[in-house]
Amino acid sequence: MKSAFLRLARFLVPLSVLAAAAFAAPDKEFKTTPVMRMETRTLIRMLEHYHYNKDAVTAADYPQLISDYLAELDPQRLFFTAKDEAAFKRQYGPRAETDLGYLGNIDAAFDIFKVYEQRVHGRASWIFEKLKGEFDFTGNDAYAPDRSKSPFPADPAEADVLWEQRVKYELLQDMLGKKTAEDAKNTLRKRYERMLKNLSDIEPADVQEMFLSSLTRMYDPHSAYFSADTLQDFSIQMKLSLVGIGAVLSIEEDGNCVVREVVPGGPAFNSGQIHVNDKIVAVQQEGGETIEVVGMKLRRIVDMIRGDKNSKVTLTILPRDETDSSKTKLVHITRDIIKLNSARATAWIHQLPGEQGASVPVGVIVLNSFYGPPDDTEENANKSTASQDVAELIGKLKQEGIKALVVDLRRNGGGLLSEAVALTGLFIEVGPVVQVRDSLGHLAVDGDTNPAVVYDGPLAVLTSRFSASASEIFAGALQNYGRAVVIGDSTTHGKGTVQAVLEMKNYMGHLLENPGQTGAAKLTVQKFYLPSGSSTQKKGVVPDIALPSIDDFLPIGEADLPHALIWDEIKPTMFEGKALPATFLKPLLEASRERQASLEEFAYLRKGIDRFKERQEQKLITLNLAQRQAIKQADDEFKQAMDQERDRLAQNNYPSREIKLDSVLKGEAAGPKEPPSATLEDGGPDAADSGDEAKFDVHLRESLRVVIDALRLNADPQYWADGRAPLTASARVRKG
Repeated sequence: MKSAFLRLARFLVPLSVLAAAAFAAPDKEFKTTPVMRMETRTLIRMLEHYHYNKDAVTAADYPQLISDYLAELDPQRLFFTAKDEAAFKRQYGPRAETDLGYLGNIDAAFDIFKVYEQRVHGRASWIFEKLKGEFDFTGNDAYAPDRSKSPFPADPAEADVLWEQRVKYELLQDMLGKKTAEDAKNTLRKRYERMLKNLSDIEPADVQEMFLSSLTRMYDPHSAYFSADTLQDFSIQMKLSLVGIGAVLSIEEDGNCVVREVVPGGPAFNSGQIHVNDKIVAVQQEGGETIEVVGMKLRRIVDMIRGDKNSKVTLTILPRDETDSSKTKLVHITRDIIKLNSARATAWIHQLPGEQGASVPVGVIVLNSFYGPPDDTEENANKSTASQDVAELIGKLKQEGIKALVVDLRRNGGGLLSEAVALTGLFIEVGPVVQVRDSLGHLAVDGDTNPAVVYDGPLAVLTSRFSASASEIFAGALQNYGRAVVIGDSTTHGKGTVQAVLEMKNYMGHLLENPGQTGAAKLTVQKFYLPSGSSTQKKGVVPDIALPSIDDFLPIGEADLPHALIWDEIKPTMFEGKALPATFLKPLLEASRERQASLEEFAYLRKGIDRFKERQEQKLITLNLAQRQAIKQADDEFKQAMDQERDRLAQNNYPSREIKLDSVLKGEAAGPKEPPSATLEDGGPDAADSGDEAKFDVHLRESLRVVIDALRLNADPQYWADGRAPLTASARVRKG
């Protein structure tokens, strides 16, 4: 989903958002209007009555809202000081509950914003003056570019020291890209001038949205207030009929413009070069100049990326697992109409070595979204759902004689819960799949009522920290039933909540004769539980077999979000099934651990993880140019060696071929294949292909080996439980 809140002048780590204030235009009145007053009071009532965690915030918690709002304005803790924070909390904290809940008054937000403008204006003038002088890049000083978890500087003098380091750090970033010191200064000056313009574009509604979203996030990280403009953007995203690249963006706590979601089947997804948690540094229109998005409002960034169908846009991307912010890449994308269900499930057959030289065919189905039929009548003639497509692919794989199956959900961020239930039903006879509870404790159970089983053989589900929501229900339910071995990162994402968008006009329209444009509240209203009674919230689904992964060292899970709802349990619902027995899982786990310890592909994987951890733990970055150049050269050499090793290992890939849906084959036969929607700029060693991991997929290879092991164990009654082989739908199905 699109991030609900716009954050104004921000930092794009490691580039600071030094948006200096061109003071508000005369037609902008930064004070609480009657509509804002009514919206604020209505939002408080909504939180207190409809939010799942409605008792989370008390009167004693309201002063914290001031600190949270300061962090929204100044996420890198560089403009305000600790004295500012203390003064604001004394002035506005004690009366915050009364101002918001009873008076609907958000003047505190505007008053603090005005001080922020003054601070930024003064600091920008200071920086412009500094850029006239010379900088020494031969010393031993260092800077911590990520200050999102740091305290505010104690006083202006300490802030000056931080800014001295910050400016040198930013200049170094450009100089590492082969710019001269003078060119780097000019680039920095233009960047700040652009940020001045960005700050002058801030509207009162933007300040209102940020302040009220700071309040909603005290309840949980997924709740937010939408201004009227953001509500309109959100509605467009929900319809997913806009022309763009198919990526949902947000501005995060640390100030980065981050890819929050990549819509399956869209140009960004098809490029293979853009992933969740990648950072967008700059945008370039076809034939235009490259514009850094540092400090821009989210709405402006989105508007720059959208455009006419078949037009081109170039994005400067900093990959999610890159710790050196100078190592960006250019991705050229052709815009297209985005549809939620434009990415269909795909299948492959892999031939694994078996006994006496024979090969064993194993099917793999990649599902990147739990999609359903489109709402618009134009496409109703060709309805498709995830469960229908997977059922068709399973039928084709069975005709090819597969002995086991892997369902790959590593890039699946969720979708329709009904499709997750239907998909689970392809692998079990009947039974509950998910329990949904609201804030009043009302419980609804949804499950499979169709006794038909499409596939009843050995099954594995491959997950990652990016497998979220409906993906976690599917994987967790099959784990509850003992129907699949779950393999992957140490846990899935951990999003076990449901949000609803409630438009303000439906709750306050009658209170004002002409309310004009109003916003909405996106509130968490329900929570998911598995048949076993375990929540998927925060903890996610823990795999039966964990594999080493760089994802486990990235702050990308629900547990990494502030104020995330807790994990808990409710009573199990009645279902016929139980988790896989230890007698079956233990030999699978031992065999996998042995391979992880002995195979060189896992040594290759761990080498990359260790290097990333080493770089990630270096909080201080040297401001010595020669030292930074040496570090960059060492990183480039390491990457080159890793690329060569990967290519060598890829020669051992298992033979495979794709199995396609009939409708896809028909479409291909009807016309020429479309050209790729994106290409990667050849930028040398710094422009690494982030899709290279697909050339040699260690996690998939191990999942294939695990299901082969499971196939062997299934044939041996000593590993059975309750008189039947594990990983089968039921004894009755086997006899059928």
